[in-house]
Amino acid sequence: MCGLLGLICATETEAANARDAVGAALRCQRHRGPDETDTWADAEVVYGFNRLAFIDLAHSHQPLTWGPPESPSRYTMNFNGEIYNYLELREELAAEHGAKFATEGDGEAIVAAYHHLGADAVKKLRGMFAFMIWDADTKTVFGARDPFGIKPLFYSAGPHGVAFSSEKKSLLELSSTLGVAEELDPTALQHYLTLQYVPEPESLHLGIRRVESGTSFRLSPGGTVEFTRYFHPQFAAKPVTGQAEAEALYERIADVMRDSVSKHMISDPDVTVGAFLSGGIDSTATATLAKEHNPNLIAFTTGFEREGYSEVDVAAESAAAIGVKHVVRTVSAEEMMEALPLIVWYLDDPVADPALVPLWFIAREARKHVKAVLSGEGADELFGGYTVYNEPISLAPFEKIPGGVRKLLGRVSTKIPEGTRGKDLLRRGALTLEERYYGNARNFRDEQLRAVLRDYREGVGFQDVTAPWYDVSRGWDPVARMQHVDLYTWLRGDILVKADKVTMANSLELRVPFLDAEVFKVAASIPLDQKLAHGTTKYALRRALAKIIPEHVLNRRKLGFPVPIRHWLRTDMYDWARGIISDSKTDELLDKKAVLALLDEHKAGQLDRSRQLWALLVFMLWHGIFVEHRIKPDVPEPVYPVKL
Repeated sequence: MCGLLGLICATETEAANARDAVGAALRCQRHRGPDETDTWADAEVVYGFNRLAFIDLAHSHQPLTWGPPESPSRYTMNFNGEIYNYLELREELAAEHGAKFATEGDGEAIVAAYHHLGADAVKKLRGMFAFMIWDADTKTVFGARDPFGIKPLFYSAGPHGVAFSSEKKSLLELSSTLGVAEELDPTALQHYLTLQYVPEPESLHLGIRRVESGTSFRLSPGGTVEFTRYFHPQFAAKPVTGQAEAEALYERIADVMRDSVSKHMISDPDVTVGAFLSGGIDSTATATLAKEHNPNLIAFTTGFEREGYSEVDVAAESAAAIGVKHVVRTVSAEEMMEALPLIVWYLDDPVADPALVPLWFIAREARKHVKAVLSGEGADELFGGYTVYNEPISLAPFEKIPGGVRKLLGRVSTKIPEGTRGKDLLRRGALTLEERYYGNARNFRDEQLRAVLRDYREGVGFQDVTAPWYDVSRGWDPVARMQHVDLYTWLRGDILVKADKVTMANSLELRVPFLDAEVFKVAASIPLDQKLAHGTTKYALRRALAKIIPEHVLNRRKLGFPVPIRHWLRTDMYDWARGIISDSKTDELLDKKAVLALLDEHKAGQLDRSRQLWALLVFMLWHGIFVEHRIKPDVPEPVYPVKL
C-alpha cells in the first residue's frame, strides 16, 4: 500500500526539467507511504513513490527495476497495493518461464508476469493494485487497476505529457507542468449531487480523470492513452436443487472466505494486521477468520453517544465471543465539525457519505496499534446484502400493469405532497428498473436539483452513468442487475473511495477479503432464492457463516457506521452548517438562498434534508479548499518514520 506518481513526457527535454516538479508533487501524498520516498527518471519518464512497507521490508524498494538476464534494467515499475497470490505466481513464472527474482516481494511478480505474458498478466493477479510499468526497450508504459477499484489511480493528459497518480492533489500540483487548466466539470458536479459521489471515470476537474476499475492502459511518450477493459463480471447464477446442493454451496462460500482471509493476512512478521468490527456479519466474519491466523488480533469499533447510532455494544459482545482485544473510539459532533475540512482535503473529490467521518477516527486510532486492518466492504454487493435488493419483489405487482397505466400512476404520484406515505412507492413502481435504480444512494432528484444548481443540465443524470452496466446485464434477474450496477457505481464511487482515502490518510492499509477474485466466482453463482430468503438478505452467506461467527450476529441487520447528522444538523451542527453556506464562494454554481432554505426546512422538522445538506456542505468545503484556496486545513506530517 503506497502512493505512486508517474509522468510520461512528450519530449526528453521536458522530462529533464520535470524531476524536481514530480518530487515536489509527491509530498502531498506522503501519508500514503511514510516509510520511504524516492524518485527515478529515464529519458522520457519520471517516477515518484512513497512506500508503506509490508512485505520484504529491507528490499522491494520502489520505483522497482527488473528485467530478464539479457536486459536486467528493461522495466521500471510503480506499484500501489498487495498481490496475495504472489508466491504462487513467482513459482509458476520460475517453473514455466525460468524467471529470476532478486527480492522476496510481490512487485517483481507483476513485472515478470508482464514480461512473459504481456497484457494478460493482469488476469493472473489476485489482490488490490494500481501500477504502471515503463518498458525502456519499446518505449511504452503499461498499467492497470484492480478489478473492483480498491486502489485509486488518477491521470491527467496535456500538451506536455501524461501523468498518473494515486492522489489527485499531486496532479493538480503538476497542472502547469502538463499544461492542463484547473477547470471544474459541471457534469461531474451534477452527477455528484445526484449520487453523492463523483462516478468513474470523472473527477470534479475536467483535466483530471480516473483509470476505471478492471481496466488496463498503454501509452508511448507523445501519444494518447489507450484503455482496455479486462474484467467483465458475470452474475451467472446456478440453480440449487435440494438440500444437498444448498449445503455444498454454503461449504464453498465458507471455504473460499477462509482462504481469502488467509491470503489477506500476509505480511512481514514485523507488521501487525488488525480488523475493523461493526455489529454485522461481514466484519465479524473477517475478524473471526483472521483470529485463526493471529491469536493476538485487535479489533476496532467506532460509534456515537446517541441511542440507535452505535454498534459498540454488539461489537463488544462479538469481540468477547471470538476472543480478540477490542478498541473503541466514540466520536462527538464537535470532533466531526473540526475534522471535516481536513478529511475533505484527503478525499481529493467530495464524497457525501457521513460514514467516512467515524471511519477516519477509528482509522486514526487503529494506526496506533497496527499497520493494516481487514474490513467487510463488498459483501453486500457480492452476496445481495442491501435491503433495496428486495424492491423488485415488492414492486412485482406493478410489472403486471400495462405501461400506459404505470406512467399515469407516476404522474399521480407527483401530485401527492412530499413526505406522504406511499408516494415514493407509487413513483418508483411506475418506473422500469433502469429508470428507478441508480445505486444504493438516493440523494437529489431532478426536480430538487433544479432548485439549487444554477447550471442544471437537462439530459445529464444517473442513467448516463448506469446505462452501460444495464446494457451488458440484459437477461439477468433484476437483483443481479442491481448488484452489477452497484459494482460500478456505489461500490467503487463511494465505499472503496472512502475506505482507501481515510485509512491511507492515517498511513493505514485497509484490506477487503470479500473483494477477491475467487470469492467473486462463488458469489456470482448464487441464485436469487439463496440471496433473498426467509425475510433476510445475504441468505446463503449467513448459512455459510453459521458455524463460524457468534449466533447473536448471524441474523442481525447491520448498521455499519451510522452517523446522527439528521439530529445534529437541527441542533449542534446548525450554526456550523449555516456558516459554511454563508462563507462559501459558490454563488455561480449554487443558489445559496435555496440551500439555506433547505437547512431551515430541515431544522424546523418538516422534512429530512440531512443527506442533501451534507452533500452540499461537503462540496462547499471542497470548493473552499481546492478552488477558492480560502480554506487551508492544517495537514500534519506523517508521524511515522520517514526515510528520504
